[in-house]
Amino acid sequence: MPFLQHLADMKLEQLALEHIVPALRDHGFFYVDSFLGDEVGRMVLGQVKQMQCSGLLNDGQLAGRGLGVSKRHIRGDKIAWVSGTERGAEAINFLLKLIDKLVSLCIGRLGKNVIRERSKAMVACYPGNGAGYVKHVDNPNADGRCVTCIYYLNKNWNAKEHGGILRIFPEGKSYVADIEPLFDRLLLFWSDRRNPHEVQPSFATRYAITVWYFDSEERAEAKRRFKDLTASSQGSTAS
Repeated sequence: MPFLQHLADMKLEQLALEHIVPALRDHGFFYVDSFLGDEVGRMVLGQVKQMQCSGLLNDGQLAGRGLGVSKRHIRGDKIAWVSGTERGAEAINFLLKLIDKLVSLCIGRLGKNVIRERSKAMVACYPGNGAGYVKHVDNPNADGRCVTCIYYLNKNWNAKEHGGILRIFPEGKSYVADIEPLFDRLLLFWSDRRNPHEVQPSFATRYAITVWYFDSEERAEAKRRFKDLTASSQGSTAS
């Protein structure tokens, strides 16, 4: 293994074991700045902006939206789902592989969770017209999502002027955590009801890339429930 690669792996392991694991256990969230470095971060940002210019971002969707509720009052971002293998997503793929390696170093140290897979990456843009995302939980119904990882891409962000803070309301705590979406910042937090959170209104274009890592047992159970529900629904239709 080349020396520089070995050094990079050692730094990742130190970050995982000395910072991320203890913070997730004690507080439920953690963020690290200068995750990729300026040059690589700029490359990721350039690819995200190219996706936006190409019209690849569409309105973010809501699960179980109630009748009479305006979607844009709840969630105002534009998104695209990316695997990282697409042409023009090479820097994004590098980011995803680095996060994968970081999370893999935490496996076995995060309680009972067994993490073997993750979602595609959700590239998101809040257009800067005051759009945000109201308080919600990523995984309120045991769909398997265990850890949320968000990488921010916003150069020269001033939260007082631009807003766009991600506010976490840790379960059972008397405080909130305000995370500014600063360029080259990686945020990790539990995806379940331990961390309700919101994206406050953004008054400048705000970019982020999110991936969710799945707890294997909970994910398998969620898929079984969905399969049973689908079969039941098809049976009712047939009768």
